[in-house]
Amino acid sequence: MKFIDQVSIRVRAGDGGNGCVSFRREKYVPRGGPDGGDGGNGGDVVITADPNLRTLLDLSFQRHYSAKHGEHGQGSQMNGKNRPDLVIPVPVGCEVYDENTGELMADLVAPGQRVVVAQGGKGGRGNMHFKSSVNQAPRKAEDGGKGEERMIRIELKLLSEVGILGFPNAGKSTLISRLSAARPKIADYPFTTLVPNLGVVKHENYESFVIADLPGLIKGASQGAGLGIQFLRHIERTRILVHLVECTSENPVDDMKVIEEELKAYDPSLLKRQRVIVLSKTDLCRDQKEIKKKLGSFKKKKYPALAISSVTGEGLDELVSWVAQKLRMEKKAAKLEARD
Repeated sequence: MKFIDQVSIRVRAGDGGNGCVSFRREKYVPRGGPDGGDGGNGGDVVITADPNLRTLLDLSFQRHYSAKHGEHGQGSQMNGKNRPDLVIPVPVGCEVYDENTGELMADLVAPGQRVVVAQGGKGGRGNMHFKSSVNQAPRKAEDGGKGEERMIRIELKLLSEVGILGFPNAGKSTLISRLSAARPKIADYPFTTLVPNLGVVKHENYESFVIADLPGLIKGASQGAGLGIQFLRHIERTRILVHLVECTSENPVDDMKVIEEELKAYDPSLLKRQRVIVLSKTDLCRDQKEIKKKLGSFKKKKYPALAISSVTGEGLDELVSWVAQKLRMEKKAAKLEARD
């Protein structure tokens, strides 16, 4: 399935039905009077979060959505029918923007959450509402209101608590496949991961958490090199970043700084997230002293650092324990902040 995480669509709510001008005329009713009914309301356009969806693919095929217009009023005080809302389902985690103003209309982070993006027009009143002591036969009725129309932009941001970063071939996909049931495509050429992958990690004595591996960043990604930074929106919701650096790198600290610069170019606040540096592929580095030296180079800069091998499983339990403990602390702090 193709992964689409951003799309723009045009939405138009239904117009309200017109009110009716009508008079009651019956043989044995000498005083009939106005009996024109009201028009029905036009349908709203509603965006709703559907937990069964994972991509915006369906919206990429259809770019125009219109709700139905309300029915016009009729004689004998018959009101026109209101039209139902047009409901457009999107994955949980979508942000909805007004394309023209850039205004954030809604952040749909909970299943079933809804937002009206285009309000339907109100039905017009029929002439039965305009009868008075001085106007017994009004020939006036209201037209229905126009439904709203606008362009909206929908951006999907995956709801993961942990994001895995690193150069292409740093071992991100292999790591998520070892920690969860996710089965991303894995190969020995750059940019194997073309879309983010989600997995659920379960660990003894800890609650489960969601982890995402992102397509590899390279130097110049913020200027469009490689796959660019188009997928970095998916780590904006993460609490912790796991930064993979290959242990075979001659200068792992410089590799880390390259990724930091790309994060900074996208959103400087990402550098304030909890982060752990992970030396990956230690099964390819036989010299334990060299691994300790490289770990020490990160710790000197006060970065938490671990060494792992997704092939042998070395260090994976320690990594999951570290992440789970930090998540627990983050959640506890968030609860305390909410109380205050």
